[in-house]
Amino acid sequence: MKLNAEKFEIRQLTIKDLSSFKQLVNMFNTVFEEDESITSSELNLARLLSNDNFLAIAVFSENKIVGGLTAYELPMYYSDSSEIFVYDVAVKPGFQRLGIGKALIHNLKEYCKRNGIKEFFVLAHEEDEHAVEFYHSTGGKGEKVVNFLYEAEVPKE
Repeated sequence: MKLNAEKFEIRQLTIKDLSSFKQLVNMFNTVFEEDESITSSELNLARLLSNDNFLAIAVFSENKIVGGLTAYELPMYYSDSSEIFVYDVAVKPGFQRLGIGKALIHNLKEYCKRNGIKEFFVLAHEEDEHAVEFYHSTGGKGEKVVNFLYEAEVPKE
């Protein structure tokens, strides 16, 4: 099924959209089956929205968040350009397979074109077949990499 443009609004969130950003984070928690009570402070969410290197794009249906993505612009030291690292992409159950995810990727491509950014990338777990299939279907090219994760001991407050 194709995305019905009249039913959905896609827009980049700004500091004025803190409430919508909180809804987006809650939607991510629901879709990714994370503990919904775990979220960053309102101060940190506002700081993210104020950061020029952070991008939050949300899809609204009847003024409710039904999808979105978050990404970080990474300035490069070997060129005058940047790359975009897509951190999260999700569409609320019941709104999946309507073209919303593809519209989000298209919106990000347009953002990159407007800002002289040549490429963006996203990580997906190999066993997450739906995500891998989705990224292939939107023109993404998979690369074999090994992701190393380090835990740092953070002093408790």
